[in-house]
Amino acid sequence: MTYPKKVLHKLLFDMMLIRRVQLAIESRYMDNEMKTPVHLCIGQEAVAAGVCAHLKKNDYISSNHRGHGHYLAKGGNLKALIAELYGRETGCSKGRGGSMHLVDTGAGHYGSSSIVGGGIPIGTGIGMAIKMQRQKRVSTVFFGDGAADEGVLYESINFAVLKKLPVIFILENNQYSVCSHISARQTGNSIFHALPAKMLPSKIVDGNDALAVYDASGKAVERARTGKGPSFIECRTYRIRGHAGCASQDVSGYRTAEEISQWGKRCPITSFQKMLLKKKMITENEIHKTEKKINSRIQDAFDYARQAAPPAPETLSANLFRE
Repeated sequence: MTYPKKVLHKLLFDMMLIRRVQLAIESRYMDNEMKTPVHLCIGQEAVAAGVCAHLKKNDYISSNHRGHGHYLAKGGNLKALIAELYGRETGCSKGRGGSMHLVDTGAGHYGSSSIVGGGIPIGTGIGMAIKMQRQKRVSTVFFGDGAADEGVLYESINFAVLKKLPVIFILENNQYSVCSHISARQTGNSIFHALPAKMLPSKIVDGNDALAVYDASGKAVERARTGKGPSFIECRTYRIRGHAGCASQDVSGYRTAEEISQWGKRCPITSFQKMLLKKKMITENEIHKTEKKINSRIQDAFDYARQAAPPAPETLSANLFRE
């Protein structure tokens, strides 16, 4: 398949942006200025970039605790993201949500959830709202393999199939739920909800291959947007860092250095850059310029966040639902 150069460059830019932002957060996390727990998605960048490349600004996504990449790939504001991590009023959740509760309706990001599987029924409900309002939008739900253990996933899929909702279920199988490997929690080699393809097209793809993700999600988005119902895509990938915090905070003993190293060699960004260079779709100089541009944006975002004001104490109860 031939891909427009613009698409290839956008995929690379988004992956590089997500990776650099994650590394910047990690390098500053032990300064103790960010009071929120963080869950980094280093190694999983191809999933967010490949899926969100097909989404329009007025489409919706629901995310999880490891959701920085989803937010950025969907067009979220980098300054608002970093400000949220610093607990500032100018954060995307006005400093009240932190890393695990990003919300930006202007970007079509209708919330991350710290509850495992918590975003799945929300994204499914958004799909129901889209259908009831006869819109041409889609709802994409990102969740991890830990959420695949939750009954709400199967309830939501059943409802989405029953009502032919425009929902795309994206499972990021990064092999671990905290420290528990997928083999300790699931039997067999396939954890997706298998139904006849005419009811729920399901596909397993290499989650470290941006184009594999892009191709599969493109078909799913088109199916949803044309009223044909939901799809399910399992993206097999790996989180290079630990469950939470930065590298120095990862507990030892639940995975080997060899395993981490082997997955590190399958870095989605490095492999994508090599492919583009080989096909002469990009130059080393262009990559360098992109890195420089991204680093400048990140520095601006951190400077902005540090200088921004925290929420005023008298606004503590603002934006809360009351009976």
